[in-house]
Amino acid sequence: MSNPFPHELSISDVYFSPILPAILAAFFAAVLTVLLLNKLKLSRFFYAPAYVFIAIMVLYLVLIDTYWIKF
Repeated sequence: MSNPFPHELSISDVYFSPILPAILAAFFAAVLTVLLLNKLKLSRFFYAPAYVFIAIMVLYLVLIDTYWIKF
């Protein structure tokens, strides 16, 4: 029984983990979300904005892993 999804990504004979594009997508989505929070001045309600950024990034990573990239 084989898995129909790739286990690694190959770019010019260099193998990367499939979590790498998910991490990059989560990072850029979190950056956009934080920019939106700053634009709407909602980030002033957070005690530690750096921790909020990491939490948002982890949430996006879980959502991307669950619904977009199937490992």
